[in-house]
This record gives sequence, structure tokens and C-alpha cells, in this order.
Amino acid sequence: MHFKKAKGILSSSNGMNLYRGCTHGCIYCDSRSKCYHFDHEFEDIEIKENALELLESALFRKRSKCMLGTGSMTDPYIPQEDEIGNVRKAMLLAKKYGFGFTFITKSNRFLKDMDVIKEINDNTKCVVQMTMTTYDEDLCRIIEPNVSTTKERFDALMKLREAGIPSVVWLSPVLPFINDTEENIKGILDYCKRAEVQGVLCFGMGVTLRDGNREYFYKCLDRHFPGMKEKYISTYGSNYFLNSPENSRLMRLFHETCERCGIMHDNKQIFEYLNAFEDKTGGTQLSLFD
Repeated sequence: MHFKKAKGILSSSNGMNLYRGCTHGCIYCDSRSKCYHFDHEFEDIEIKENALELLESALFRKRSKCMLGTGSMTDPYIPQEDEIGNVRKAMLLAKKYGFGFTFITKSNRFLKDMDVIKEINDNTKCVVQMTMTTYDEDLCRIIEPNVSTTKERFDALMKLREAGIPSVVWLSPVLPFINDTEENIKGILDYCKRAEVQGVLCFGMGVTLRDGNREYFYKCLDRHFPGMKEKYISTYGSNYFLNSPENSRLMRLFHETCERCGIMHDNKQIFEYLNAFEDKTGGTQLSLFD
């Protein structure tokens, strides 16, 4: 872990990365890709030491309220968050200035911040986005070794349901020849139904690989799935998107199940929902990311 001053914090779409790097160890992690230009070891977490000052300044100057987001590059609830607390502090600033908030995670660590999450959602909207890839707990511990298991994530989603906090699930990635099975998709969607999630984002049954994360992924395949790397190379070569041979069948199952269960499954519709700011304090403001 090391500290570094940042020049800015909010992107043009009001997203932020409070940390750079991750210790969750997911074998498929796209953030390891060379295109993101990490100048330090991926597991050596970079803490943006002035992130909260930059965020407060940006929120103070904003002319209209919107949704704020974090987690697209680095899971915000890495273990270091227990010590640093930047995500909680960022949410407190969102609450102070009347902004909505959403984050993407694979961890149940956010439960310690349920008080702030609920307070934001009472006034505007706070949406927890949870990635779920693998119904099988043993397989989950292999491909996502240092994070809450899928069952633990489901239990956290159930707590959100009980508290009236909206949630969205990312069903991604699905690894060809590993978890691209009907049993896996049905298991995850059953969790989603029981947790009454607002929507499930899915961009196809497959995984993306590019320079940086491809090498790490193949090293992990050699360790945990002997012979699988060779199968990937012979099937996909150096393709960026590795589409499962079961893609058509599983996507049909995905859409039909979500439709039957009343779960949003159109990606555009879900992103519109995530981006829409809501004022529950008596006003009628409704706007997308400004």
C-alpha cells in the first residue's frame, strides 16, 4: 500500500476510483491489462491521499445533483478500506451535498456502511451493484480467491432487500469450459430472484482477455485447470472476446428467466436506471449524469 496525490477525482460521467490496484486475486481481472498503465505492482494498492478533498470541492461546485459511482476499475471494498475508509467518507460527502451513489463490488464489507447507504437512499438513491459469476462455492474460491464467496454475496443482497436498498447484479464474466453451464446460470439467477434485485447486467457468456490480464489468467489456468490454457489458445487464439460455445443457449435461458421473474435484463434500461438521479425529499428533479 502506498499513497499518491491525485490531480482530479471525478470523471466526466461522475465516476471515481478511490484506490488503484486490488488484492482480491480474481483470475480473469481486466484491470490488470497493460492499457491501464499501472506503474506499480497490481497488489500494491495506491491510495489517493487527497481524494476526499478533491471530491468535496467538486461536489460543492456542481450546479445540479446526479448519481456518483465507484468500482469500475478497482473494487472499492478491498481489505484496505477497513483501515482507510475512503468509500464511507465519499458516501458521507454524497449524503452531505445531496447526491446519489452507486458502487460495484464482490465483497460483503459494504454491510458495515449500511447506515450511510440507507440514509442516502432515503433522500435520493443508493444502488449496490454486486458481481456474481459462479454459483459453485468451491469454484468461486478458485477463480475469486480473496473475496466474499457467492453465497456470502447473496446473503448480503438479502440484507439489502430487507433494508429496502436497491441492487443490481453483474453476471460477468462467464468463463468458457469452466462455468458456462446451465446449472451455474440458473443458480445465480435464482439468487437474484430471491434477493429481488432490480436488474441483471450481462454482456454475453464469455470473458475478455488482452495484454496483461491474458498472461495472468493463463498462469492461473495452468495452476488450477491443467490443460485448459491449451484449449483456450487452440479455440480462441489471441481474440479479445472469448465467446462461450454455449452463448446462444445460455443467453436465451438468461433472458427468458429474467423476463419470467420480472427482473430487468436489458443493459441499456439498467444503465438508465443506475444513472437516473432521484430526489425523495419532496422535489421532482430527475436527471441523468450531468
